[in-house]
Amino acid sequence: MDTRKDLLERFVRYTKYDTMSDETRLPAKHPSTDGQWDLLRALRDELLAMGVKDTVLDENGFVVGNIPANGSDAPSVAFMAHVDTSSACNGNNVHARVIGSYDGNDIVLGNDLVLKTAENPDLEKYRGTTLIVTDGTSLLGADDKAGVAVIMSNVRVLMENPSIKHGPVQVIFTPDEETGMGMDHFPMDRLKSRAVYTLDGSACYRIETECFNAATVNIGFTGVSAHLGAARGRMVNALTMASAFVSSLPQSESPEATDGRLGYYCPYSIEGSVESVRLKLMLRDFDFDGLQRRIDVLKTLSNTIGELYPGSRIDFSSSISYRNMQQANDADPVPLEMLMKAAGELEMPIQVGLIRGGTDGARLAERGIPCPNIFAGGYNFHSLNEWASLEAMHEAFRLVGQIIRCWAE
Repeated sequence: MDTRKDLLERFVRYTKYDTMSDETRLPAKHPSTDGQWDLLRALRDELLAMGVKDTVLDENGFVVGNIPANGSDAPSVAFMAHVDTSSACNGNNVHARVIGSYDGNDIVLGNDLVLKTAENPDLEKYRGTTLIVTDGTSLLGADDKAGVAVIMSNVRVLMENPSIKHGPVQVIFTPDEETGMGMDHFPMDRLKSRAVYTLDGSACYRIETECFNAATVNIGFTGVSAHLGAARGRMVNALTMASAFVSSLPQSESPEATDGRLGYYCPYSIEGSVESVRLKLMLRDFDFDGLQRRIDVLKTLSNTIGELYPGSRIDFSSSISYRNMQQANDADPVPLEMLMKAAGELEMPIQVGLIRGGTDGARLAERGIPCPNIFAGGYNFHSLNEWASLEAMHEAFRLVGQIIRCWAE
C-alpha cells in the first residue's frame, strides 16, 4: 500500500463533506449538522468494508470500531479524532487544492488571500513536498480530518497485514468537538481501552499532554425600553450595560494579548437591543482555581453593572466545558512513555508541550483516562489560511503504527 497516496486521497475526500458544527442546535440535535452524519456513516461503512466487523455508529453520532488482538495480550488502546469543523469561519463547501511539489514561495489561495512565507515560517520545512491548501473561501478541515485520515490509513494497514502483531485497538470518531459539547453523550460503556490517543494536534512532531481548563459564561442584561424622545428617567439601555461590562474586561488578559500559559477572558458573541442583550464569554486558564477566580470576577462585575443601572436585571450563569488533561496523564504516565518509546524507535524529534485549547480527550481525562494528543500535520486552524502537510500527516501515520507495535511488545 502506498501510504502517502492513501492518506492524501482520504484526506481530500473527507474535506468534501460539509461538517461544520452549529452549537446553536445543541443539545436538541446531536450531531448538530447533517453533514457530520454523512461522514460518520461513511466512516462506519469504510471500517466494515475493511473487515472491522465490530463497528457501531450510535444514535448520538459516535463511531466506535474494535479491532481484536492479533497474537498479543497487550491492553487495548484507542485512537480518536473528530469529524466536525469549526464555525469560526466558513467550514462548508471546501475546495482543497493539492500542491504536488511546493516551491517555497508565497501561495496564492484565491479570494484575495495569500499564504505568505513571512507569516508561516513552517512552510520552509516542506519545500519540495506535497501541501494541501484552501481556495480562500473556507477553512481546509485538517482540524480534524487529517487525524481521521491518519487513523483510517492505519486501520487499513492492520487489516491488510495480519502478520502485524498487536493488542486490541479501538478507533473512535466523534461529532461536535468544536462546540465543546460533543462528548456530552459519549458511550463510555463502549470504551475498553487503557489509553486514548487523540489525533487532533497541529505541527509535526508536537505532542500535547496539557490543555486549558475551560468555562462558558452567559449573561443576560435586561433593561427598560422607552420612546427615545421621552427616555429621561425611564429608559435603561441594555446595550449600554453590556458595553460597559465588556469594556471593563482587562485587555491584557484577552486571547489576542496572551500566549504560553497565560489564561484569558474572551467576549465571544453578543446579540440584542435596548431592552435585552445576551452576552457569551469564553474563559480559559491552565489552573482550575484560576478559572474559578475568573468566573468569580465576572460575577462580581455583573453585580456592579447592575447596581450602576437601577431598574435593570442581570442573569448570570456559568458552566465548565472541559478540564486540563494533565492530571490524568501524570497519574498514568505509561501511555506517554509508550508514545515516546515509539517516537525514539522512529528517531522522531518529539516536542512535548501544552495546547491552548482543548480536545475530546480532555473530557475523558476528567474520568481518569490518559489522553495524550498527537500532531496530525495541519496549520492555521479555524482560518481561511489553513493548510496541511502530507509529509507531516505521514509522520503521524508512522507514529500511530509504531505506538500500536510498542504496546503489543
